[in-house]
Order: sequence, then C-alpha cells, then structure tokens
Amino acid sequence: MKRCFEPVGPRAALLALCLAAVTLAAASRDFEGRYALTLPDGSAGWLGIVRTNGGWVGSIMWSAGSVVPVDAVEVRGDTLVVTRIHERKEKNAEGREVTVREQEIIEGRWVGDQLEFTTRRQTRGGWTEPQKFTGKPIPPLPPRPDLSRIRFGEPIVLFNGRDLTGWRPFGGRNGWRAADGILINEAPQPEGGHIAYANLRTEREFEDFNLRLELRLPPNGNSGIYLRGIYEVQVADSFGKPPSMHGMGAIYSRITPTENAAKPAGEWQSYDITLVDRHVTVILNGRKIIDNQPLLGCTGGALWSDELRPGPIYLQGDHTSVEYRNLVLRPVLK
Repeated sequence: MKRCFEPVGPRAALLALCLAAVTLAAASRDFEGRYALTLPDGSAGWLGIVRTNGGWVGSIMWSAGSVVPVDAVEVRGDTLVVTRIHERKEKNAEGREVTVREQEIIEGRWVGDQLEFTTRRQTRGGWTEPQKFTGKPIPPLPPRPDLSRIRFGEPIVLFNGRDLTGWRPFGGRNGWRAADGILINEAPQPEGGHIAYANLRTEREFEDFNLRLELRLPPNGNSGIYLRGIYEVQVADSFGKPPSMHGMGAIYSRITPTENAAKPAGEWQSYDITLVDRHVTVILNGRKIIDNQPLLGCTGGALWSDELRPGPIYLQGDHTSVEYRNLVLRPVLK
C-alpha cells in the first residue's frame, strides 16, 4: 500500500522554512517612504507614502506634472493601493461643458528591492488595460551640509558665447542659438497652433556644484533650470506676485521661496544656486530665497528619477523664448 505522507528530510524542511520566511517578509514589508518611479512611457515620476495615526497618505508626481496629493492610500496584505481621481472638462450632447471624473487605481507589490506597479483607469467605456511601471526606494536624505566647509573646484564656463559647443538640444524643434555672448531661445507660436520647441542640455554631467548665471525673460515668459537634469529651479515672469511653488526662484512644485525677488520682464536677473547632498540653496538677484533646503525627489520634466546619478544642466525651451548668459559652474570637491 502506498503511504500517504512521505517523511520530510532536513533539506526539504529547511527549504519550506526559508520559503515561509520570505513570504512573511514580503507580506510585512513596510510601504512608507519615497520612490523614484520609471513610468510606463519611460519618463520620470515620484511617489511619497507616509503612515499617519489614521492610516496612510500619499503624494505623486507624474512625468511633467506637479507634485499633488493622491485621493486615497490603502495597504491590503502585500499590496499598496493608491487611488487618484482625475477631472477634466468636456461638452455633453447639448453642448454644455461638464466635469468628467475618472478613477485611477495604482497597485504595487515588492519584487526584490523595488516595487512593481500596475495602473488602470475607469473610463466611460470601462477599465483600461493595466500598464506596468516600477518604483525604487529613495535612500534617506543625508544630514544638512555645512556649506562653509564645502570646497569647490575650478570654474567651468558652460557657454562660450559664440555657439552651442558643449550643448545639445532635445525633445522638439530647435529654437536655440548663440549671438553676442547670449544663449537665445526663440519659441514663437503660430496663431491657433502649437509648436513643441526643444530643451537644451550640457553634454557634460555633474554631481554637486555651484551654478551662477544670468537670464532675461519676455513678458509672460517661462523657462526652467534643471540641476543634474532632475530638479527644476523655476524661471518665470512673476514680478510683483506672492511667492509660490510655481513662481520665479521656486523648486518647481516642491519648495516655495521665502520671498519673491524677481525683477520685471525684460531686465537681466541673476541666479546663484548651490546643490550639495540633495540640499539646495538659491540666491536670486542677490537675495537668498531658499536656504539649504532638502530635495525630496525629482520635479516634473526630469530626465530620470534616480537622484544619485550625475546629470546635466538643462534649460527648458519648450514654453517660451528666453535668454541666458555667463553660465559658470564650480564642482564640489570630494
């Protein structure tokens, strides 16, 4: 007669114990933290999850957008569930404008050292097909650096004043050129249409540094200076307005300047920006408006979400015309 239960050997017992331990670890692993996202289209994103007394809260940055709160966060067993509500305007059959609300569900599970996500959206025609993307935990921030002890290397002149040597346009129609010591972006738009103009990045990539430059905006101008290709220092015609996370001198949608030190459109303005250990200091027109503040993640339009890799200086050219000059970078000496 065949025995119903075979004796369990030591190796089989050890394997079963290891598998049980792995399963328990996966189920109990915490989701609290900040994540560098690589989105379904390959663009950069960011997710922050915080445990509170009443449960969980979260915020997200998707591709080129701002950091915004999500609508709900739950943990169901080994799965993180994030809910977002998207609203948009459209006209109904009677021609009246109505608000359409669509629910997006993002689910993430630990696979090795990263979260693997799926996202799907409930539309009028039903649920969309799931799309996959990944999120890598962002290491904890280093302590606030003592900038008085930081040593900088020899100045690197990023723009020679004559041509675009050392720079590369990307992402659209090139409007960049050099003339009379000025780096010029011309981005005229046709009436009733839209042209996607190129951004401009350095060929070289950098780690921590101090960057000084001057810029000039037209009325209603909008540009941006990306540090290491991932943190945008906002460039916008915001003279006379209250400080905001989207105004001149802000770290876009992340850090509001202490004051609005912007000059009127048409005047040359100066930036003195220091990036050390994922902390940033911004001096605009001689006034310190961000003082050694921590950077919690990339901003919209980042080239990638990895905060630890070197990256270029990149200038936003896809919004409006803008002019830059006297761009000088001093790398931090390790």
